[in-house]
Amino acid sequence: MTVAHRFDTDLLRRQLLDRLGSFTRPRDHGMHAHAERLFSYCTLARERIAAIRLDHPLLGIVLKGSKEVWLGESCEVQVPGTVFVLPRGVALDVVNIPDDRSGYYESLIFEVAALPPGIAPDPAVPEPPASSFRVALTHDLVEALAHAATSIADPASRDSVKTLRLAEVLALLRGAPAARSLFAAGLGDRLAWRIAEAPDMAWTAGALAAELGLGASTLRRRLAAEGTSFRTILEAVRMRAAERMIAAGASSLAAAEAAGYRSRSHFARAYRRQHGTSPSGQPPRADRAQRGNLS
Repeated sequence: MTVAHRFDTDLLRRQLLDRLGSFTRPRDHGMHAHAERLFSYCTLARERIAAIRLDHPLLGIVLKGSKEVWLGESCEVQVPGTVFVLPRGVALDVVNIPDDRSGYYESLIFEVAALPPGIAPDPAVPEPPASSFRVALTHDLVEALAHAATSIADPASRDSVKTLRLAEVLALLRGAPAARSLFAAGLGDRLAWRIAEAPDMAWTAGALAAELGLGASTLRRRLAAEGTSFRTILEAVRMRAAERMIAAGASSLAAAEAAGYRSRSHFARAYRRQHGTSPSGQPPRADRAQRGNLS
């Protein structure tokens, strides 16, 4: 690393810390939620978390103190302002070290449980894990991270805005070696993305399996190992498409057709299973009857 590059990196780290100043304050030990999938983690004493295996990738920023990430005998030290990605399912040792001045360690964490709409998964899961967990900073990434954190933490922000801000961050991270695990896709994710491209198509497990070079039975078996099924994924994707159309003002008939349903009754039942209401926004008939009895 040249002196000029080191200076640019240090400057970007300071800019990021300045933009996230509202998140940096002494807290009790542990996790402190700002919103769904966004939290701060704080410790008041040096701690080592051994052989941690995450259920979802984490995108984090060291705010105070420093972090060591150990993969086997290899250690990477992350200082304040460092943006890092910890992958899912990889055994890591993490050491969180409070700084001498404030006496505490703190990081801000985005939990990326699923990719937002518009961000495609990468079917090539990184193997072996990335040799570095540190993400190279750019001015655009600093701005996107600051906007995402403040929007997601703001209870007045609409969900669509929060999703958009996270998508902006992920779009900038696409191609970054340390961030590859954010885009790693299981079979279920890949199927959901493919169906979402055309939810009105008459999808079958056999057709999708053939696209992936698999047999239908192999596809079903692998989905079962992920805790899901073809039918579950198909219905969930179609219902998301229908919900977006209805929210935009489309009729339930138009939403049903766009989501691949030829029967309005089948569509209405599937919609109630997913959302607890009919496409018109009414609660199930039994709930309406019960409310009438109570009034």
